[in-house]
Amino acid sequence: MKRKLRINGHSHLLPYPEEIPQFMKEKEIFWVDDERKYMLQKGWKRPVTDSSFFLNEKLEWMEKNRLDHAVVLNLSQLYGNGLRLEQMKKALRFQNDFNAKVQHDNPSKFTCGFVVHPGFIQGALWEMERCVEELGLKVLCLPTHFMDSIGQWRSVFDKENDPIFELADKYKLAIEIHPYDGDKMIKLENTAWRFHLIWMLAQCGDAYHFYTLNGMQERFPNIRTCFAHGGQLAQMNLGRRIQGFDGRPDLFEGKTHPRKAVGHPNIYFDTLVHDTDSLKLMIERQGSNQVIMGLDDPYPLGEMESDAQSSYPGKLLDLAIDRDVINKKQYDEIWEDNTLRWLFGNDDQGKEDLIAKILG
Repeated sequence: MKRKLRINGHSHLLPYPEEIPQFMKEKEIFWVDDERKYMLQKGWKRPVTDSSFFLNEKLEWMEKNRLDHAVVLNLSQLYGNGLRLEQMKKALRFQNDFNAKVQHDNPSKFTCGFVVHPGFIQGALWEMERCVEELGLKVLCLPTHFMDSIGQWRSVFDKENDPIFELADKYKLAIEIHPYDGDKMIKLENTAWRFHLIWMLAQCGDAYHFYTLNGMQERFPNIRTCFAHGGQLAQMNLGRRIQGFDGRPDLFEGKTHPRKAVGHPNIYFDTLVHDTDSLKLMIERQGSNQVIMGLDDPYPLGEMESDAQSSYPGKLLDLAIDRDVINKKQYDEIWEDNTLRWLFGNDDQGKEDLIAKILG
């Protein structure tokens, strides 16, 4: 009997400094300093907190932690919000080409995503076609919210964006929904990491709110959408959304009842909720089949090696086993089966091909 695989459904990767085009540094869009100590944008910088931000070091880190494969998402800093059109197109194209090369050169280790900007629909559709048909990418990465062409922040699931999801449905893509840019959307001082610790969860909850109200899980049956960070607020906020829907039907004309999305086979959440009580709620509400492993490595809010946090990759699921939140079968399914189903849906040949690559 083949061994069960350990597949990480939520990972990130930085280009080495020399791989980033010069225009991105000149325009202060995004770059990494030559010492690999900081990632930077205009008026912003963030420390590189682990060597596994970079490819070769990531491969070593995966080997050390017995990770067979990882889904590499786009960098949140490269959603393109607020950039001029030409700069945005070049930056996103670089990200997608970089991820495609990582997947092409390391097919046994990485499945990589690609990103488009929903504020420019026709360009987004062209880039989707290029990424799927020319680059062989099958995971569409989208932000929870985006800035449109007149500077208004909007939900990625606004009806005007349906053409993106129609094309994704045609290609039967896996979709990853990830929050970012909360500090640009919300007029609060950026202090005590509030936009990562609090508002990211609200952004995920807001995106899930509109995904389900618009019944997208039924309207686009071939896509499989995963909400990052466990869609954590979406789990605990269900009762309030139901009461609001039932109590003020005048505000939800033509919308789909929140209950209809609970446990839906086309909606997934990753495990990155940081405590077993939150994981238990998610599993009780959505069913363990809809949960995939997500480490969010190499960020410090991911499951990384940390003495101060007594943490290591996979700790939460190990705790969940110890505390009888899940059993061994569910544990294995979250690490492998569920992630493969999110990536491939009912494409059994696609699953087997990837497993064969991983096992060599």
